[in-house]
Amino acid sequence: MTPDDIDVWVGLDVGKSAHHAHALDRDGDTLYDKPVRQDEKAIRSMLGKLSKHGRVLLVVDQPNTIGSLPLTVARDMGIAVAYLPGTAMRRTAQLLPGDAKTDRRDAHVIAWAALKLPETLRDAGSDDETLAALRMLAGHDEDLAHESTRHINRLRSLLLQTHPAFERVLKGERATRDATLALLERYGGPAGMKRAGIEDVKDWARSNGLRAGRIIDDMFKAIGEQTVTVPGTLMAETIIPSIARDIKAIKDRRREVGRQVEKLLGDHPLLTVPASMPGIGVRTASNIPLGIGGDIANFKSAAHLAAYAGIAPAAGQSGTSIKGERPSRRGNKRLRNALWQTAFVASTKHPPSIAYYKRKREQGKHHNAAVICLARRRCDVIYSMPKNGALYQEPALVA
Repeated sequence: MTPDDIDVWVGLDVGKSAHHAHALDRDGDTLYDKPVRQDEKAIRSMLGKLSKHGRVLLVVDQPNTIGSLPLTVARDMGIAVAYLPGTAMRRTAQLLPGDAKTDRRDAHVIAWAALKLPETLRDAGSDDETLAALRMLAGHDEDLAHESTRHINRLRSLLLQTHPAFERVLKGERATRDATLALLERYGGPAGMKRAGIEDVKDWARSNGLRAGRIIDDMFKAIGEQTVTVPGTLMAETIIPSIARDIKAIKDRRREVGRQVEKLLGDHPLLTVPASMPGIGVRTASNIPLGIGGDIANFKSAAHLAAYAGIAPAAGQSGTSIKGERPSRRGNKRLRNALWQTAFVASTKHPPSIAYYKRKREQGKHHNAAVICLARRRCDVIYSMPKNGALYQEPALVA
């Protein structure tokens, strides 16, 4: 549907209990300017009245969560829907008189942008059930990841306060390995392990099927480096086991989410295809279609997709004194992060990608710039695979 097909532009500033709707006709005259309850009957009634004036376009400022019901009702009524991103909305508001921040003005800004600046609108997302389920799982997994980070930081803080040498042993992912968490849950920390002795700790680990010989040796070496007991150590080692249990539980829940996502991957072609590419795991494969909006046809070319993701360089030029390119600061955050992460993983695991990354570093590019270059190259492949319905085939990457 093109702007010429629309007769009524409805801006909806969504809220938890009520929305504010503002409708404009082709001449920019107001047809409707009232609050609407977050209720199917009220939304359907409002859209039904406006449909009497012609074809309606409903534009929201949040396509998910509290904006889901209005979009679903509109789609059920055969009404076109769109989404106005926050950045575009703020910039549009600067073009209009006044600087008040009210629901009524925001709804007017959305409707005015839809009428006068249709190029600022974005697809409101697919009503595909698989993508909707995937979006919820991705949000839940992000919450779990944040919760896990908070627990890990607390664990490290307690160990750093009571036994810094022991905390240094658990660098990187060592602190969250199943064996490490099991030992901390069992013994509480360095003091508890010291009381038990290295042989008893190793015997317990073997009897429970833990492959922890090396880390136990490193732990006891660190324990031997500190002879004093920092005040609060005993209390810390009563707290650490519960934190370790919480981290284990969160890891188990994230594994279950991963299994659910993997099951969804097999039910949707746009999810299956990216996952065949080196460097793209289950979670990343889910974020790519969510960032794209569920349909690769929304993008005219790979360059369009790269620009939307914010990994295409932004040119800077003014007369003869300023000329060059810089990384874009815009783009879809979810998609940009997913493409960057896959490129980073590929630059360490995938031989052709490693060679490409090294060439970019040899050309004088910094690490992040080299990874972005690789992400941009891989974006061409990610675009073409679902477009052609083909799985990944090993290309020859050249600079």
